[in-house]
Amino acid sequence: MKIPSTLRPLAVLLLGAGIVPLPARAADIAAYATFQAKAGQANQVLRVPDYPLTPEAIVSYTDAALKTANDALAALVAQDPAKATFASTFAAYDDITYVAGISGNHIGTLAETHPDKAMRDMAREQGNRIDAWGIGLDYREDIFKVLQAYADTKPKLDAEQQRLVEFTLREYRRAGLALPLAERKRVEELRKVLTELCQQYDININEARAPLDFTAEEMKGVAATFLESPGVKQADGTYRVMANITWHLQAVSSHADNPEVRRRVYLARNTLARDKNIPVLAKIVALRAEIAQRLGYATWADYKTEVKMAKTGAAVLKFENDLVEGLEPKFAEETEALRLMKAAHLGQPDVQLDPWDTGYYTDRLKKEKYSVDTEALRVYFPYESVLNGMFAIYQKIFGLKFTEVEPPYTWAPGVKLFVVEDSATKELLGQFYLDMFPREGKYNHFANFPQQQGHVLADGKFELPLAALICNFPPPSADKPSLLKHGDVETLFHEFGHVMHNVLSRAHYVGMLSVPRDFVEAPSQMLESWVWDKDVLDTFAADYRDPSKKIPAETIAAMIRARQATAGRFNRGQLALGLVDMTFHTLPVDEAWKADVVKLSNDVFARVTMVRDPNTAFVAYFGHLTGYDAGYYGYLWSNVMAFDMASIFKKAPNGFFDVETGRRLRQEIYGPGNTRDVGESVEKFLGRPRSQDAFLEYVGIKKQ
Repeated sequence: MKIPSTLRPLAVLLLGAGIVPLPARAADIAAYATFQAKAGQANQVLRVPDYPLTPEAIVSYTDAALKTANDALAALVAQDPAKATFASTFAAYDDITYVAGISGNHIGTLAETHPDKAMRDMAREQGNRIDAWGIGLDYREDIFKVLQAYADTKPKLDAEQQRLVEFTLREYRRAGLALPLAERKRVEELRKVLTELCQQYDININEARAPLDFTAEEMKGVAATFLESPGVKQADGTYRVMANITWHLQAVSSHADNPEVRRRVYLARNTLARDKNIPVLAKIVALRAEIAQRLGYATWADYKTEVKMAKTGAAVLKFENDLVEGLEPKFAEETEALRLMKAAHLGQPDVQLDPWDTGYYTDRLKKEKYSVDTEALRVYFPYESVLNGMFAIYQKIFGLKFTEVEPPYTWAPGVKLFVVEDSATKELLGQFYLDMFPREGKYNHFANFPQQQGHVLADGKFELPLAALICNFPPPSADKPSLLKHGDVETLFHEFGHVMHNVLSRAHYVGMLSVPRDFVEAPSQMLESWVWDKDVLDTFAADYRDPSKKIPAETIAAMIRARQATAGRFNRGQLALGLVDMTFHTLPVDEAWKADVVKLSNDVFARVTMVRDPNTAFVAYFGHLTGYDAGYYGYLWSNVMAFDMASIFKKAPNGFFDVETGRRLRQEIYGPGNTRDVGESVEKFLGRPRSQDAFLEYVGIKKQ
């Protein structure tokens, strides 16, 4: 509890890798020491973490982090209550838990993607120690008494300080400090078991592999960009598809003409980690329900949403089920369109749509009805051009300057480090890593993870924040650069929005940096709108073979029509995932211990999207269940706000390049963090109450 949530992943798992010195870099990359000196002159500290490099060093690193934290806590508890101040109580506690929490992030870095199994195993073991320490902290009654005693003096505090006091004491209540001692100890024990189970669930996902080999004939329809990718073509002439790698899955599911190939890949993906993770997940669901009940909550969902915008599990279920109903006519229309396309393609009027057909016929629909060939569009999105174009846009609207520097450490070749400055004042604001291509053992999705937060050190200096963006874009091939799909471009703009949130937040206390989880995606989802705008795309999207060629306006218009043509199905898919999550976590404890998690999830899919093969167990590989438990709804909850915020740019004098609107976003959304209610922040940016109109327009549902 007391390790600030802002230090935990914005996605399911921590990023990671071992840290090794880089070889000499190109001459045009700035020296890191130059910026460190500049930071020193401004009473700031610019540095990257000193990650442990051996299994033995991981143990020593963890020992030191926990000793430092425990010594500081002992001093906090031992202080004279009559002399206690905000700085010696709540501010000190905020700093202590920050240091311990950020150490957990660094250990998590090693646990997730270090190439040496011994390093990964030791990092996980030591990560469990830090997690257990954090849970134990929840039950330190001596600390709670010191904090409560100071709060009882009714000190005069500013609004941010008072908010930190209220939130810290609330978390102690949520941890069960009001419970009888025996009951409190039982909750602590259950939470430790739950942490270990969640770690095991994540490990099973990370270690799951599903290699499938196909002949060239079976790969008919699959793009050459995939077939020519490193590691795909085997020595015997077959092509290896790794169903556990998302872009492999998408390449085959959307383009393989052979339905049996698509079915095999679908089954492989949806049975990943099934045997190991289903019993683990069943225990996780049951333990969460029991912990919630012991803490005085009806369900785990009620416990988790209390601190979010939604406030209750019932509010989430209403939000999701209302959207399911509202999208039903459009969902049904879109599903029938895909079925008819399959019927025409196969010459079978009564054929049914199977789960492994949807990606393939969605792609055909875009090509045939809307003249959108997602694969052909890749030529307009060479990775370097997209990255530089995005940098230019974000630097302009937020008033920033990014400079690549020589990183003191990195964890793999090709990882880069950038320093961020305010373009007008030249003030240093933070830094970020980029690790953009897949490799064996690496976290295999797309996410930003904080490595350290901006905060004031004991000597009064301000340590600048550090973010790390971990992605898995298609790597370059022998004769082609890395070519992104339009969806990849959208992902990049989204995830880099999280980097901006990490770097630009300016709360005084670490505990006030992290916004509610059902809002955290909104600022990044908003930035996805940029990649659907012709003027924006023209600044960086050009055929890598002939940069004078831009994406035609009619193609972008067709892309928007194609997006809307499947928006009902896409959003129902998101609702299905959210409702699976909520179905598990709104179970009362007696039902949770008997729950068949596979049947419950498949029943939700059958109601909200389509019937799944009974042999599959998607939830065994649904990593969000240990990161966004009782929280997956937040993607759509926040998306409604995201389109509302994007509409302000669309209406601004300079559209998505409008500097005044960008500065207001930085000031009203990114800067405040959680120092005030995020609903207030959104409405200050909007200049009006929130509305669903922009979201409905995006989906293609006209306001009545």
